[in-house]
Amino acid sequence: MSPAVRWSHETWRGAGGVRWGVCAGRCQVVIGKVQYDSPGKDTYSNHSLNGEWVDVVNTGHRPVSLKNWTLRDSGRHSYRFGHLRLAGHQKVRVHTGIGRDTARDVYQNRRAHVWNNYRDTATLRNENGRVIDTESWGYRGR
Repeated sequence: MSPAVRWSHETWRGAGGVRWGVCAGRCQVVIGKVQYDSPGKDTYSNHSLNGEWVDVVNTGHRPVSLKNWTLRDSGRHSYRFGHLRLAGHQKVRVHTGIGRDTARDVYQNRRAHVWNNYRDTATLRNENGRVIDTESWGYRGR
């Protein structure tokens, strides 16, 4: 497994430290894989920016509306979901760069990288601002 791609809700120990999440198996919608370090050199090209992404996964059977949910990093960069209904057992990939939103891929339309390669936290909140799940990397001692 590349150290730049992480899976949620598993303990992973390595050079980057330990990962953890708040969901602990009780949430229907969770943060899945996180590609926080775009493959190759960070060139700020749209290809490089879209190589950085976070998967949001519906682990349940029922569809969930993600309208007005947010995904945020530690630096307070925030992405607000539009009208998106996530079917049961489906995922949506949130890319950093520019693109055309579909049911499977949405784009933050940014021109700079969001996720810190060395240490950051992705936080998913519902439309009421309640923390649904978090994923962190690069932190030690947690």
